Amino acid sequence: GKRKRLSTSVLYDSDESEDSDILVRKVSAKRRCIIDDDESSGKQQPDKTCPTEDVSTNRKQKVLAKLKELARRSAARRSCRGANCEDSNSEAEIEEEPLCQLPLTPSEGSETDSGSMKDFIVDNDDDDDDDNTEHVKSENQPHQKQPNPSNSKLLAQYIPQLSRCDHYVHFKRIVKAFLINAIDDTFLSSLYDGARQKKYAQDMLLSLHYLDDRFIQPRLENLICRSRWKDRYKERVDCYPDVRISLKNTKNMSCQACEMKRCCKFSVLLSGRLYNSKTLEVDDFMSDDKQVLKVGVVCANRTRVYHNLKHFKYKLYMDCSSIAELDGVEDEPVKDTVERLFSHLEESGWIQERYNDLEDYMEDADNFQEEK
Repeated sequence: GKRKRLSTSVLYDSDESEDSDILVRKVSAKRRCIIDDDESSGKQQPDKTCPTEDVSTNRKQKVLAKLKELARRSAARRSCRGANCEDSNSEAEIEEEPLCQLPLTPSEGSETDSGSMKDFIVDNDDDDDDDNTEHVKSENQPHQKQPNPSNSKLLAQYIPQLSRCDHYVHFKRIVKAFLINAIDDTFLSSLYDGARQKKYAQDMLLSLHYLDDRFIQPRLENLICRSRWKDRYKERVDCYPDVRISLKNTKNMSCQACEMKRCCKFSVLLSGRLYNSKTLEVDDFMSDDKQVLKVGVVCANRTRVYHNLKHFKYKLYMDCSSIAELDGVEDEPVKDTVERLFSHLEESGWIQERYNDLEDYMEDADNFQEEK
């Protein structure tokens, strides 16, 4: 009974006797540990809950920071799409939108939060659907109205003219310009000088440039780039409008076109008067001059192809001049004479034949390039 009493005294009274005091010391030390544990657990629970609250607060702050960043990006995307929203509503909706996409953390998973979040998600989806439909409408409507009536008018105005203006149309304009110049020898010079500004004159000038820059000159440059011709030989071929290539006795010598050792068996005879490449005016200086050159087979073939294209325009003009001289009709306006001669040449097929010759010359040049 004493020990019982002492034990009870140990638990509740610490000031009775020495034994009990000793026991109290021993037990109280243990009891202090127990009490300290209980007290520490009781005291540390607020401390434990505080870090969790801090962690949840930090998580919420991070989530809010992410939401603000996503809101800023989505706002930038919506502003680029041209969406017209009010500033007060757009910020709230944009900040609410990413909450659907981010998972909830355990600290945020309370019933009230989850319930409010569900309601929040449903409202946001509805808003997003409405916004998306508005964006789709705003994005689809410009695509439906994309063809501008002014652009369609321009296309309808210019494309048919460009489609009808093919190579043969350019060629017919050139023939008509040569017929006019055959009667009035100042027409081409005034055309290139810019004195004539009427539409028919500008169309003829365009066709002349088209013949030089699109048909002839690129092929001549390709023929020269792949050859070993010397500049002196090229200048001779350019200056003389007439050429005659004949087969002669074979002789091992330096080709007078490329200056390389070849079996030269072709003779090239160059003659004719020098002329202006644009106005086609003839220079009578040394009109009887001739050049005879000995070349190899490759240089002879290249000379024939190159010369046909180089002097085609001049030959065409000389033919038109001969036709105008042989007409014999006097005291007639130039316009009427040109129209009558042009109609006759077109009906007889002469213009088509000359155009076919030009196409053959261009095809020879292209095939020669592919071959060599």
